[in-house]
Amino acid sequence: MTDDDLLAMYAAGDRMAARLLTDRLLPRVLAYAARLLGGDRAEAEDVAQEAMLRLWRMAPGWRPGEAKVSTWLYRVATNLCTDCRRAAARRAQPMGDDLPEAEDGAPGAEARLVQAARAAALDAALAALPERQREAVVLRHIEGLSNPEIAEILGVGVEAVESLTARGKRALAAALAPRRDDLGYAEG
Repeated sequence: MTDDDLLAMYAAGDRMAARLLTDRLLPRVLAYAARLLGGDRAEAEDVAQEAMLRLWRMAPGWRPGEAKVSTWLYRVATNLCTDCRRAAARRAQPMGDDLPEAEDGAPGAEARLVQAARAAALDAALAALPERQREAVVLRHIEGLSNPEIAEILGVGVEAVESLTARGKRALAAALAPRRDDLGYAEG
């Protein structure tokens, strides 16, 4: 079933459709929000929850075919993350830089440490990017969305998305290049 189908079923009162759609979309939106918010898991959970609540509220008025449900949800999450960053800037408190906990079943301790160091380096490099570049890079290269989908989410043209992702990738490469060896990417 498509996201549109599940949303229409939820709007008609089908609670199982809501569960299926939540299981499908919530992990992606949560991961996206966490990346945009510099790894602040608690804030990302709030954003993801609010985005899903807004989806449920607008379900009865959803018009299939105008936009993809996931694209709409990413757009809402992007806006909520922007609001969070602005509120944090007003409070003059830095966003949390906590690393996500290692998942159970991961390889050995050394591999988890290397993975955590790489994730922290990527998160720090992403956090240093200008906001629009960070959003475009995360949506394209981490969330795997197409450039037209990203253009719709960010409210820009496809060419702007291509430019944002290209500049973001170059900036990430430049920021991470000096750390190749200590992140375990030694040539060989």
